[in-house]
Amino acid sequence: MKKVKILTITLLIAVITMVAFIGVYTKVQNRMENQVKDYDLAMDLKGSRNIRLKISTGNKTIIKDAEGKEVEDSTSLTDEQITEKGYTKEEIPYNSEEAKTVENYVASQKILEKRLEKLGVSNYIIKLDDTTGDIIIELTENDRTDNVISNLYTTGKFEIVDSQTKEVLMDNKDIKQARVMYGSGNSTGTSSGTNVYLDIEFTKEGRQKLEQISSQYVKEDMPEENTPTDETTTEEENKETTEKKITMNIDDSEIMSTNFEEPIRTGKLQLSIGAASTDQKTLQGYIDQAGSMATVLDTGNMPLKYELDENQYVLTDINNQEMQIAIYVVVLVVVLALIALMVRYKVVGALGVISYIGFISLLLLVIRYANVTIAIEGLVGIVMTLILNYILVNQLTKKSEERLVVYKDFFVKIIPVIIMVVTFCFIPWTPISSFGMTMIWGIALMAIYNSILTNSLLKIGTRKEK
Repeated sequence: MKKVKILTITLLIAVITMVAFIGVYTKVQNRMENQVKDYDLAMDLKGSRNIRLKISTGNKTIIKDAEGKEVEDSTSLTDEQITEKGYTKEEIPYNSEEAKTVENYVASQKILEKRLEKLGVSNYIIKLDDTTGDIIIELTENDRTDNVISNLYTTGKFEIVDSQTKEVLMDNKDIKQARVMYGSGNSTGTSSGTNVYLDIEFTKEGRQKLEQISSQYVKEDMPEENTPTDETTTEEENKETTEKKITMNIDDSEIMSTNFEEPIRTGKLQLSIGAASTDQKTLQGYIDQAGSMATVLDTGNMPLKYELDENQYVLTDINNQEMQIAIYVVVLVVVLALIALMVRYKVVGALGVISYIGFISLLLLVIRYANVTIAIEGLVGIVMTLILNYILVNQLTKKSEERLVVYKDFFVKIIPVIIMVVTFCFIPWTPISSFGMTMIWGIALMAIYNSILTNSLLKIGTRKEK
């Protein structure tokens, strides 16, 4: 019975070790992919992306008619057509000189920080040049970096306007929050695919505006063929009256033009992104698109238009060879320490070694799924956790009859360390917080893991020796 328990625990540890060091691979689109989450490495270990956003000096072209009104849908007009119609072309800067103030520079920086936070970017450095308004951002390099950058220099101007008069009916001030939602591809709930939605929730005032607008811009039935019409009203005027619509714009680009089936009283507007699909790659594209729009709308309209001036990848100062040497040294020290444990305590020592290997494997998994950003200081925290755990396992093995006393004495002694690392976790500087997070997760795992698994193994081993 004792052998069965030991074998069961050993197999469990072996599985955890294989998952932690090798991974779990499944076939995805004719290739094998590791489904175990990768480490979240900081800039000093993985490299960084340095970008510079500068205030746009470009101009936008506006076409005006003879009365000085802006002509809509003028992008397709040629210069000859503009001249024939008596229109004039004007070049207006995106950013006026009056808008280039320190207050607007700071406001733009704060909006960028909100966007980075909403995009899940925690490891970044952002600097503002008060003189020029340039904003320099340093990000960790990963597979999401390009998508993050594309969301940073978008202005985020949101408007719902009357399609005919171009009157602004709602804008950014009316938005409470925006988020991505999912739903079945049809109303019956059958497996025809998944739809991705951009859900826009409006403020109290915006909710009233939306209800009023959706009541006014309701789709009307077209008049029947035998229905008499006013002879003085042209066919085009009848059509315009029937098709009264609103247009939704983001950064002056039309997202959609529509009218409403019925008044909206929920204060929410759901926009379908793409079509229903079961393909994961296609869905992820829709999710990224909706997520980008939600991020921009949820963080507000930047007071200035920025453009991407620099986009450079900066290599880390630590190369692969140096990292491999450091890992080999740590592994060698751990192996020698575990051999010493087995030689000194024999059977009980061997069980302590098995438990220690399981602890290392589980710690590496916990750090990954707890989304701990690992900097060089975080690696130091992992090494210190392994040292503390070795001391604890050694004491438990040495005094197997007094395990409860050993636990109590050990954790009482490291209370100052626990207080220190908890404090480090709340410091908003990646090197310090990385050290604190790796150690606090390590200590928490140490307390739970050893009280359950190590205690069970050593208890069986002690009885076996007797």
